[in-house]
Amino acid sequence: MTIADRWLLPDGMDEVLPPQASRMEELRRALLDLYPCWGYDQVMPPPVEFLDSLLTGTGTDLDLQTFKLTDQLTGRMMGVSADVTPQVARMDAHSMRHQGPARLCYCTNVLRAKADQHQGGRSPVQVGVELFGHAGLEADLEILLLALTSLRLAGAEELHLALGHIGIYRSLVEAAELDRDQERALFEALELKSPGALSEQVGASVSDPALAAMLMALGELHGGPEVLDEALDHFTGAPVAVTEALAQLRALYQGVRDAHPQVDLYFDLAELRGYRYHTGMMFTAFVPGYGQALAKGGRYDDTGRAFGRARPATGFSMDLKLLASLVQSEPACDGIWAPAQGEGIAEAIATLREQGKRVVQALPGQATAPEAHRCSHQLVDSDGRWQIVAL
Repeated sequence: MTIADRWLLPDGMDEVLPPQASRMEELRRALLDLYPCWGYDQVMPPPVEFLDSLLTGTGTDLDLQTFKLTDQLTGRMMGVSADVTPQVARMDAHSMRHQGPARLCYCTNVLRAKADQHQGGRSPVQVGVELFGHAGLEADLEILLLALTSLRLAGAEELHLALGHIGIYRSLVEAAELDRDQERALFEALELKSPGALSEQVGASVSDPALAAMLMALGELHGGPEVLDEALDHFTGAPVAVTEALAQLRALYQGVRDAHPQVDLYFDLAELRGYRYHTGMMFTAFVPGYGQALAKGGRYDDTGRAFGRARPATGFSMDLKLLASLVQSEPACDGIWAPAQGEGIAEAIATLREQGKRVVQALPGQATAPEAHRCSHQLVDSDGRWQIVAL
């Protein structure tokens, strides 16, 4: 093994150094101070759980992202948390059992076997909120507004919000009465946004001309708010659930527009991310210059059913590492340099630190300059009294 091999990190794993680590900690504290102001209580899920509870009701995507290991005490398979949301859903359903709405927030490290295509990285610090127990549009709007407020707090200026609703696709497919293979092929064609493949699959599997036209239109319904008006024209005669989903998207659009008029909104009615997980509205938030979404979320009702308590649920999550990179600021140079020795120096340093000051005490023989330790002032002995003077 070479020296280079000893410090080489696995792909997707990264270390956080100063000053970025300080920026992350400041942001973590700010977010966890923000969420209680909206009524959210913090929880701390364990880093490892038994696999059969960790992956219950989450589908295959999370299974593929989960590192697995054997518990030496019981012989049972365990998984390292790759996504906090299912764990918080278990807490609400099994451990807390609130009556009525419950609001929970968290910030913790997760580990993924492969990078998440939507938020990247294999070792994110996941921060987010979940709202359980309310199926109404008000809960979804609260989550959207809190996500945008979080991004603003992190320093995001030009925000782009993409909104969709998985219920539109689900209702059309259910009405078309497709078998499993037909639905899989249609799903793949829509996911690829391929008009040719979509036309081929719709023509081969959908016998109702009206439904076939709606499914073909679905692949083209993406863009600004005008998409919602276009969808009403295309989906005349569609199942009631489709028109209800469009009405929800319109109400969410208006709610976001009223609270954050500067946010650019984009609609994609064929967005299928999290198809087996989400049950209603879905969203992702972006800023220019970042290839991954900075926030993603949506409605995921009934995740707690496997734990004996089905509950409406909606929420969002973010990667604190990505958020902290929004603002590339130099650390403040406001420390106080103190000599290694001197009568009463220990007491003077202790007093300043109790006041919240950054004091760096030189070590005997130390040759580095105070500026290298972010110090702009120093302690000097003036007639038996330690005073702070500028460097």
